[in-house]
Amino acid sequence: MERNQLLSDIAGELARVREAFDKPTLRLLDRKWAPFVLAVFKSSFSRDRRSVPCELLHTQVDAYLADLRSTGIDAPEKTGRALCVQWMNDLWLYRELRDGDEGSDEHYSLTSHALEALLLVDGLAGDRALISESRLATIVDTVRHRATEANPDREERVRRLDQQIDELTSERDRLADGGLIAAASNEQMHEGYANLIDLIAQLPSDFKRVEESVAAMHRQIINDFRGEQRPISEVLDDYLAKTDALMSSTAEGRAFEGAFTLLRNDTLIQGLKADLETILLHPFALELSLNERRSFMSTVTLLRKGIDDVLTQRKGLTTTLREHIVNHDVVKDRELEHVLRDINRELATWMLTAGPRSTVTAELMPGRLEVEHLRERFYDPVAHRGPPALVDVSSAAPAGPSLGDLRQQGGPLLEELRDALVAAFAAGSGAASGAGEAASVGSAFNALDASLRRPVEILGLLQLAAQLGVPAVQPGLESFETVRPDGSVRVFDLPRRTLTNDDMAALAAQNLGSEHE
Repeated sequence: MERNQLLSDIAGELARVREAFDKPTLRLLDRKWAPFVLAVFKSSFSRDRRSVPCELLHTQVDAYLADLRSTGIDAPEKTGRALCVQWMNDLWLYRELRDGDEGSDEHYSLTSHALEALLLVDGLAGDRALISESRLATIVDTVRHRATEANPDREERVRRLDQQIDELTSERDRLADGGLIAAASNEQMHEGYANLIDLIAQLPSDFKRVEESVAAMHRQIINDFRGEQRPISEVLDDYLAKTDALMSSTAEGRAFEGAFTLLRNDTLIQGLKADLETILLHPFALELSLNERRSFMSTVTLLRKGIDDVLTQRKGLTTTLREHIVNHDVVKDRELEHVLRDINRELATWMLTAGPRSTVTAELMPGRLEVEHLRERFYDPVAHRGPPALVDVSSAAPAGPSLGDLRQQGGPLLEELRDALVAAFAAGSGAASGAGEAASVGSAFNALDASLRRPVEILGLLQLAAQLGVPAVQPGLESFETVRPDGSVRVFDLPRRTLTNDDMAALAAQNLGSEHE
């Protein structure tokens, strides 16, 4: 008996595992070319680039294949177009028609299955602790909050609220009386940051699942309309029922409703943006790369983009319903039905007397037209002959300036200057070692690369210092050694300005806030 039970359990587990491996996510990870496919998706799509024009992606995949083959790395023996079509059939890519500045164009975007596979690979490839104080604190706080909501006992809920109020009041009174504020260490901030990034990284696939559910509902309703198998009222009732079920009975639907409620609260959104900026003002943020800081600050933009994509799918579905209802002419359908019935009736009458080889004469071409005037001048190919080919003089053309040469002749490179100062400060050059000590702007400038020490960069550097609130005039002068684009050196003496550790932390976050308003 026990042996039969064990066999039954293993057979059931095997069936469930096979079902999981049949899903597109695991099928993607189980293929021979899975590393290549995921590398292409990782290189072609990002959080800020969710869709790519079809022809552009075909060209990019061809370029990736050529690069790999040139280095001797094994790659699929197919064209970029054929691979993209195959990936679309495997439910890893989704093709849709999008409206742009130059009209409608077809775009590829990743499905939720591809996003889940990328998320899994990123989690396995990254070096991070699976357990931390921040993660446990998040779990404990969530469990406490849900337990409070789940308990119907009024006295127990009041007791929990009183306990929270007492704890918060005690901490407020301690701080108001001049108590010590324990600053979070870099290790603690890194743990909390990793926990937040792990949660934020799951948002795109969640939104994509909602978008795909709405798109599947859209296709089903269109098929119902075309099939004319059900009345319009039944189709509309089914649409409304599925919409309610999608937003209330599924996990991704509930997540979408929660995010939608969040984004409608302007005060909460402003608070979220301010909290993100506060986190990046901590000194630990100097150890993050520029892309990591930008990605973290774009959390609100990520939420809004996901909401917009889902709402766009719902708008397309609603538009299809409205157009069908408006354009569906019941009277014309009934007239056509009457005509077809009359034809069938006449055919039945004719078949009573017609033989097996009888035919009916039908006029396939329209009759002749009575035209009073015909064209007297006909098309002449000579009149539309193209001009002679231009002479190729490209070999005599001078070499054009590069983009780098043009930028060297322009104004200050503020963004590169900010990044260079932050990198120099994090590496220990251009700043004092003691906390709170000041480093001069001139010494930081003279330590930069020659490409960032043009004379015009002095103006950009002074502009950055002025935006940080650094005093305009300080005792003494300092020398700025500049390098012109032609290689000549010139020294300028300017009033001394200094930067502190707090100024550099603010400078690291200064280039992020304006991009995500």
